[in-house]
Amino acid sequence: MASITKVSPLAPKGGFPTLPDIGGVRFSTVAAGVKYTGRTDVMLAEIAAGSAIAGAFTKSSTRSAPVLDCQSKLGRVEDDDKGFAFLVNSGNSNAFTGGVGTKAVEEICHATAQEMNLPASHIYTASTGVIGEPLPYEKITGMIGTLSQTLSPDGIEAAANAIMTTDTFAKGASATCEIGGVEVNVAGIAKGSGMIAPDMATMLVYIFTDAKISQLGLQDMVSRLNEGTFNSITVDSDTSTSDSLLVAATGVSGANAEENETFERTLGVVMKNLAHQVVRDGEGATKFVEIHVEGAIDNVDARKVAMSIANSPLVKTAIAGEDPNWGRVVMAVGKSGANADRDRLSIWFGDVLVAENGWVSPTYVEEDAAKHMKNEDLLIRVDLGLGAGHSTVWTCDLTHGYIEINADYRS
Repeated sequence: MASITKVSPLAPKGGFPTLPDIGGVRFSTVAAGVKYTGRTDVMLAEIAAGSAIAGAFTKSSTRSAPVLDCQSKLGRVEDDDKGFAFLVNSGNSNAFTGGVGTKAVEEICHATAQEMNLPASHIYTASTGVIGEPLPYEKITGMIGTLSQTLSPDGIEAAANAIMTTDTFAKGASATCEIGGVEVNVAGIAKGSGMIAPDMATMLVYIFTDAKISQLGLQDMVSRLNEGTFNSITVDSDTSTSDSLLVAATGVSGANAEENETFERTLGVVMKNLAHQVVRDGEGATKFVEIHVEGAIDNVDARKVAMSIANSPLVKTAIAGEDPNWGRVVMAVGKSGANADRDRLSIWFGDVLVAENGWVSPTYVEEDAAKHMKNEDLLIRVDLGLGAGHSTVWTCDLTHGYIEINADYRS
């Protein structure tokens, strides 16, 4: 893999944020040498007994052994008196590895369960990195003793660093709310910068909260929020084999978040923040782009149009060149498969009305649109003029940096 040294220009300016400790969660990391040398590449999160675990995963037909294992465990509690653990490695995705991959997951779960005195069904693993190479799981199992002995409640930033692959910065976010006079904390980390597209994105996300909520209640919230966050981002239209989102609610605060709209909004803030950071670290990205589509006959059609624009190489390269080439947006609308009428279509770049009534707007001044295109954060808005359907997605530009990173990925 090519060495990544330059942090994305779209990275949060303050660096990794200060995240609150979450009661009932501890972290540790090690350098196991799965692929990388001189950096941590395995993280362990220990989660208290009584916690609720929810998740969402890639819908890829070639999803990895860890994803399949996590999906089979979600919602199962073998022993109410035992906690849970998330164990994640970077450098190797353990995907498209057949029975060897399944054995690797089983061995890692078994070793972790033995060391931490947990049921193997309470161990959730994930792997990210190169596809099709056997995971050297012995390097991981040999470090589980060290991981379990160095757990700390303030280790979440180190965990965020350990799960990176082509990421140029570690991603973290938090938010708080009050439920019944009790402060509730939500904190999460993510990795991802390429092979990003619904469903879900190459993305791993781990979110922790001290709220008290049932597994089914938490799962309902996560599934709803996922559609407008992690399933609404795209870097390159490629769906990963390894996408995993896990959310753990420990209940340590005692605050009841069951069907609580305030808590759901707070969780959504963290999920959207992390989703946006993944796009801002898109491989080679220099522009963060929000695409908002309204006026579709329904939300499904609106999403078709939004994703067609967001995934168009012609649109994305025009954005990279700061070229307000609105004809490429017209093209993307037309190819989307959604209902559209040329003479009802309106397009804006930022606040600049570019096209309307089947033609360029009579008020359009290209210099105004070109000025907007020079910003790091861009907005493309489309009104189809057909109904009330709407959708918002987020993407980035497509630069030569994307080619350089992926051409050298396995070297």
